[in-house]
Amino acid sequence: MELRHLRYFVAVAEQRHFGRAAERLHMAQPPLSQAIRQLETELGVTLLTRTTRRVDLTAAGASYLEHAREILAAVDAAGELAGRIAAGRSGRLMVGCVGSATYSLLPAFAKALRREMPGVEFGFRGEMLSPEQATALQDGDLDLALMRRVSDAAGLALGAVRQDRLLAAVPEEHRLGERKRLRLTDLAGEGLIIHAGSGRSAMNSLVHDLFGAAGLDLQVVHEVAETSTLVTFVAAGIGIAVVPEPTAALQVPGVVYVPLTGSPGVELVVATREGDDNPVLGRALALLDGLA
Repeated sequence: MELRHLRYFVAVAEQRHFGRAAERLHMAQPPLSQAIRQLETELGVTLLTRTTRRVDLTAAGASYLEHAREILAAVDAAGELAGRIAAGRSGRLMVGCVGSATYSLLPAFAKALRREMPGVEFGFRGEMLSPEQATALQDGDLDLALMRRVSDAAGLALGAVRQDRLLAAVPEEHRLGERKRLRLTDLAGEGLIIHAGSGRSAMNSLVHDLFGAAGLDLQVVHEVAETSTLVTFVAAGIGIAVVPEPTAALQVPGVVYVPLTGSPGVELVVATREGDDNPVLGRALALLDGLA
């Protein structure tokens, strides 16, 4: 039995006439009649009763017609879905994002994805530390990550998105909050709030490297996992933080952001698994490139 036998049978059953069914199928009547006889022989039942004027369905034929329609509809739907997935119009994509980009780039990116790719199921995980995102990509839990460069990027493809300059997040009532700009040396002796250490955060490593290169002691008063918590602690007067500029999009009362001059910025990259040829991913990367 082939799918064509089912299509032939459905056409005859709906037209109730071999001649009209043959016209609908754009074929000659004799091979159509032969195909229906082959189908009945294989099934071992009579599906149609034939007279010189019309064709009628037997009880078995009526039941078979219902299921034949369902089978053909499922086959057509499978083909359509495969085409949509191949074109990147259907599928699933899981996106991760570091804290500072969660409040700046991610809202616009998520909006563009939902607008341009409405048939795709998206998931978003914000406030993820970069090493955590790298591991999630390697494990298949993420498909696309907006993160900082990490030491362990095995199996990942990285592309530059933008360069973020650094700011000092300062409690509003702190004396340094009145300055138009600051240098790293201005933070000497100040208690700092930083992201989690022990290789868990790229920003933690960056801040340690900056202070080490400048010959300054880093006085850490608190480590946090989330950027929102870091800024909240600054607002509470617990300490000062060095943050990427997009963090300023997170407007928390009691915090002022002051440009930190003389210090290199920090790069935001997009990471995917090497060799991932998912068409949905390709379309998402093109949208991200337009936004960045």
